[in-house]
Amino acid sequence: MEIEKLFSDISSYIWGFPLIILLIGGGLYLIIYSKFIPFKYFFHAIDIVRGKYDNSNDEGEISHFAALSTALSATVGMGNIAGVSIAISIGGPGAIFWMWVSGIIGMSTKFFTSSLAIMFRGKDSAGNIQGGPMYFIIEGLGKKWKSLAVFFSICGLIGALPVFNVNQLTQAINDILLTPMGYEVSFQTNLLIGILLIIITSIVILGGLKRISSVASKLVPFMVFVYMISVIAIIIINIEELPSYIKLIFYDAFTGLNYKGDSITGGVLGSLIILGIRRGAFSNEAGIGMAPMAHGAAKTNSPIREGLVAMLGPAIDTLFICTLTALAILITGVWETDLNGVTLTAAAFSNSLPLFGKYLLLVCVIVFSLSSLFTYSYYGTKCLSFLLGERNKKYYNYIYIISIMLGATTSLSLMINLIDTFFALMAIPTMLATIILAPKVIKALNKYKI
Repeated sequence: MEIEKLFSDISSYIWGFPLIILLIGGGLYLIIYSKFIPFKYFFHAIDIVRGKYDNSNDEGEISHFAALSTALSATVGMGNIAGVSIAISIGGPGAIFWMWVSGIIGMSTKFFTSSLAIMFRGKDSAGNIQGGPMYFIIEGLGKKWKSLAVFFSICGLIGALPVFNVNQLTQAINDILLTPMGYEVSFQTNLLIGILLIIITSIVILGGLKRISSVASKLVPFMVFVYMISVIAIIIINIEELPSYIKLIFYDAFTGLNYKGDSITGGVLGSLIILGIRRGAFSNEAGIGMAPMAHGAAKTNSPIREGLVAMLGPAIDTLFICTLTALAILITGVWETDLNGVTLTAAAFSNSLPLFGKYLLLVCVIVFSLSSLFTYSYYGTKCLSFLLGERNKKYYNYIYIISIMLGATTSLSLMINLIDTFFALMAIPTMLATIILAPKVIKALNKYKI
């Protein structure tokens, strides 16, 4: 299809070395500039999430824990299950190493962007306090930078669409449930799945942020635990394969011997690095600018405190959950098949947990996908509220709900290239503003006391 090739070409062009330098180079700069101090507060960040420092008199809508759960409900999901399998099916084991690099650097990026989301909260047209890149661009850099904030918000309207999550959830239901039961998968079955998802999503997202965060804070931690236990069981069953594959991840990261994709700028190794960074960015969303919108709603008057909470996101998301998924796919040997997306992860579960593994994965996929659906709608409404005013933000939910049908009935490659393209465009204003405003965060960090 022409449109599929168009978005593939656009996505490959935008995700070139200039953007990698901005995301990874910018992230490295922030780590060095902060002298690794945020990392020293890692366990303190856990105490903040536990509610030890909550103050009901602080400004904001939701608790630290709810803010992290809301942000994680968007990132812990198909990026960890389907995104990892796509990275391995194209790039081989070495892609995981570059996802790790993205995760470590992403911790620092999330610290800065989410600190800024509290430090420079703005007000929407109704006078409500709001956080996010569009607000810290204007409040931190001044009105003359408004075009950058508008650009971020326009890209966010499309970047927040749920099309990839819906696409992979539909694929999971078809491959794990319907096909083995003898149902013929067709456009009509995909349409029915889309309608069902529209009904479920509508009930939650039309209730606003508090209902979204309430659902997310209950669903996400429990399902992360279930998924984690399942994957650890797979690793234990295949434990003898583990050492050789850990070595292969590091070896393959610098040789690219198992890379199967198109070779673009930088040859095979450069293409592998870009692939790993892209999938890492999709997984943890660091530097893209979505999560600061959730963290900007946290009930706190301490920018650094919320930045430290946000820093936990990539650690949980990319360094932990993505690694577990990758190891399950590798040590079961299914990575050498022609499968991709969520179907590849399902094969790993079926291989080691034959009686119930794929059904357990399906439950996790459904919960992760739905929680992502709920949260991304909130991000989109924030962008539309900034562009057209608070009273018009509700119209985004109708566009969002209609797009669920698009995700359920179109191809994986089109959906992932569409979202990759707009994630990349969102990263440009987010990272530029963050790097310029970084001294303000460092000043606050140096004054921060536990």
